[in-house]
Parts: sequence; structure tokens; C-alpha cells
Amino acid sequence: MDVNFGKAKLLIVGIITIIVIAVISSASVQIVEAGNRGVLLHWSAVDTTSPPLEEGLHFVTPFADKVINMEVRTLKFVKGTSGASKDLQTVTTEVTVNYHASANSVNILYGKVGPDYESRIIQPAVEEVVKQITAKYNAEELITKRPLVKTDIETQITARLNPYNINTDAISITDFQFSPLFAQAIESKVEAEQKALKAENDLRRIEVEARQQEQQAKGIAAANVAEASGEAEAIKIINGALAENPNYLEWLKIQSWDGKLPMVVGGEGATPFIQIPREP
Repeated sequence: MDVNFGKAKLLIVGIITIIVIAVISSASVQIVEAGNRGVLLHWSAVDTTSPPLEEGLHFVTPFADKVINMEVRTLKFVKGTSGASKDLQTVTTEVTVNYHASANSVNILYGKVGPDYESRIIQPAVEEVVKQITAKYNAEELITKRPLVKTDIETQITARLNPYNINTDAISITDFQFSPLFAQAIESKVEAEQKALKAENDLRRIEVEARQQEQQAKGIAAANVAEASGEAEAIKIINGALAENPNYLEWLKIQSWDGKLPMVVGGEGATPFIQIPREP
């Protein structure tokens, strides 16, 4: 009986030993999942003397060390927020921030802020920046200068997050929304400006066409003047030739004669229109 008791005692001790070894082994091995970095805690204090642990299997001091997985892949934060423009118009918009924790400094982020840094850091930063930037512009400028406003918001959000080792990959901003009454006023103003621009373009077109017609009329008048001057000069030359040579008119008749003798009727007989010289 004592032998059986001794065997049972040894069995129990062996089982306990195996369990202790298994527990110690389990506590000695920590796994960092893919897309994460491991923050090493030594007696619950963040170890900042060494960089975060890479993905994979790691051996640590059992019971004294613990590894916290911190995701370093790109994450998305979406926040709808509102503010007041410089002219006190209510403005609402939605901001999307794509970000990731710095892989080499994620242990510092964990030590300063903790794992819930999105609600503690990113959300208030986005809300404050949107309110601050929209207050710098009139409501109309938020529409007409939207790229500049977007750049200002991106710059400010990035500046707020970088000190916490949070890197921004991309920041998207949807269109600014205003009250229905103000939106209708903006639409009416834009429509009026478009009509004014169309009227101005029509006026310019009419002025150009008028100048073209005027130039064309001047060209026609100049051509008529040149033609009349040419005809007058030709008449002058012909008159001069007739004055100097009476036979010139007869020569012109001969040049235009078609071979038939035109007759002039009057009196008893017909006489030729062109006098043909006869031999003596």
C-alpha cells in the first residue's frame, strides 16, 4: 500500500512538473502577428531600450515579460464634423484619414497614449483642425478655394499626428455642405455670374463681327474707288489720244469690226459706217 501511495505521489509530482514546464514554456514564447509589431512589457513597463519586436516567434522572460501586438498596417478613420465659416455659416463635411503607426516607434506610441490612440489622438485632432481651418475662410471661399482649404487641413492634421509617431498616408475631404438657404443663394449667384459672362462674350463677338464688317466695307469701297480711278484714267488717256490723233476712233472701229459692213440709212442711199479708203 505504501508502494502504491508512493507511485501515486510520484505520478502527481510528475504531472505537476509537466504542467509547470508547459506553463513556463508557454509564458516564454510570444508570437507577433503579421502586420503588427510587438511592444515588450517588462513587469508591465514599456521597454523603450530596444526596438519593437518583428513579426514571428520570440522568447521572453516568463511571467516578467509580456508582448502587446500593435497593428502597423494602414488603417482608416472616418469622421463627419461641422464648424462655422468666417462669415458664420454652418459648414459640415466628412474627413477620411488613412494612417498607420510608425513601425519603429510603436512602443513609444503605446507608452504615451496606449492602444486606443485613434479615439484619443486622431478624432479630436480632426475635429479641431476642421473647425480651425473653416473659420479662416468665408463660406463662398470654401467652395471656390477648395483645393487650398484641403491642403491646409491635410497639413494641419499631419502636423498634429506626427509627434505621436502616427503617419498619415492620405486625407480625403468630401464637399462642404451648407444650410439649404445659403446653398440656394450660392447657386443663384453662380447662375447670375454665368449669365453675365455669356452676355459679355456675346458683346465681344458682336464687336468683332462689326469690326470685320467695317473692314470688309472699307475694302469694297477702296476697290470701287480704285476701279473708278482706273476707268477715269483710261477715259482721260483715250480723250488725249483722240485729241492728238483724229484717226484713232476709226482705228478702234476697225479693231471691233466683225467683217460685216454696218450701214447707216438716211437719204437716198446707204453709206458705210466705216470709211474704207479707195485707191486713187
